[in-house]
Amino acid sequence: MSDDVTGRLWGVGLGPGDPELVTVKAARLIGQADVIAFHSARHGRSIARSVAAPYLREGQVEEALIYPLTTETTDHPGGYQGAIDDFYAACAVRLAAHLDAGRDVVVLCEGDPLFYGSYMHMHKRLSHRYVTEVVPGVTSVSGASAVLGRPLVERDEVLTVLPGTLPAEVLAERLAATDSAAVLKLGRTFTKVRDALAEAGRLDEAWYVERATTGQQRIAPLAEVDPGSVPYFSLALVPSPVNAASPAPAAETGTPGDVSARGEVVVVGLGPAGRPWLTPEAQEALAGVDELVGYGPYLDRVPPNPRQRRHPTDNRVEAERAAHALELAAAGSRVAVVSSGDPGVFAMASAVLEVACEPRFADVPVRVLPGLTAAHAVASRAGAPLGHDYCVLSLSDLLKPWEVVAERIGAAAKADLVLAIYNPASKSRTWQVAAARDLLLEHRAPETPVVVGRDVGGPRESMTVTTLGDLDPDTVDMRCLLLVGSSTTRVAERGDGGRVVFTPRRYPA
Repeated sequence: MSDDVTGRLWGVGLGPGDPELVTVKAARLIGQADVIAFHSARHGRSIARSVAAPYLREGQVEEALIYPLTTETTDHPGGYQGAIDDFYAACAVRLAAHLDAGRDVVVLCEGDPLFYGSYMHMHKRLSHRYVTEVVPGVTSVSGASAVLGRPLVERDEVLTVLPGTLPAEVLAERLAATDSAAVLKLGRTFTKVRDALAEAGRLDEAWYVERATTGQQRIAPLAEVDPGSVPYFSLALVPSPVNAASPAPAAETGTPGDVSARGEVVVVGLGPAGRPWLTPEAQEALAGVDELVGYGPYLDRVPPNPRQRRHPTDNRVEAERAAHALELAAAGSRVAVVSSGDPGVFAMASAVLEVACEPRFADVPVRVLPGLTAAHAVASRAGAPLGHDYCVLSLSDLLKPWEVVAERIGAAAKADLVLAIYNPASKSRTWQVAAARDLLLEHRAPETPVVVGRDVGGPRESMTVTTLGDLDPDTVDMRCLLLVGSSTTRVAERGDGGRVVFTPRRYPA
């Protein structure tokens, strides 16, 4: 990246946490750098690296600068400060080796590099020796003010920025003497900061902002926050007194806001298993809602967010679940109703829309976001058995009589369609798989390929390829999905020893 004999050092600010708040220049430099350096705790996870991840490229050298200790307790002869000084000196030596070899180094830093930033320790040790440039970033204070929706200062007001590590009496004195304030480095200092705000008479004005601009963002009146729940990446804000009477940000505090402006229900498909199967659109929708409604095991697949309320229900109360979600939205909440797979395939979308058509919910907006279906997930593991015409049906007779199920199985088999069979069996339904097999054998050869996919994407995933004649109903349960081939579906052995199932796109004349 550099034409100099020695490399160039860049201190790059990443902003408060949202990767989209990384500046254009910062993103460009991250992508071009030979070496990417970032600080992390001893667990090895780096917030800075996670923010920069969209802009990294393959082949870059990564230097993880791992702090040697996490508290101020150490047996170093120089105490805590001595241990940290030695750590920064060693880090500087590591980066200097790259710079001396002509490699450009980007040091990542949350927020702004020279605003309580970890980068400044490298800057002090290296900037006098190498060509250096600092790329500013959006500070945590600016990010917190933005998500809170409150100006920090107006006109001639004074903003005071304080570290929570100051003595309590100093904090109280300075908080009492300023118009607006931001107190950083909370975590273990939270109780002291809260007490200082109370002593200064500012506690009722103070807001707590945690992980601003990220999916784990939390906002609350500071007086209501449990000290045990406060991480290091949080701060206290006393906004501009001019705006003290402004309404609280309803979406983050749980206070009802403008109902007509923001209440809605979004029905979200989670895909068949974990996060890798979740679409970016669904992930964005889940991050933005206030309430989550769904069958308990499906809700458990959505990472907890303290800002959001969760409403788990039993699997057999779809209409009640839909009505509850719509009632929450009518009261002003943004609500996600979650479904496994695709919400429009034997799932919650139709139940929500059916209830939403009642006059009492006529003004509640409803959106449906698709998800990867279980049928497509199983098919992908097997090969391409759904490569030609196919139909999807459920063996469950809870919501329709078995006579209808049987008639549809026969019609699909006679039409030579591949079948994707959902809900094949349960603890209380044990005979339908055998009955369906016998119906299919009236129109299909016993050699017809059958794929049995269980828990696809989950920890107990298994795939079985058998035939219609050899299908053992006792091996099939509710965690399974069946794909029954047509007359043209083939099972082929590959040169690598693998086996694939596919249905050719050309149908024989």
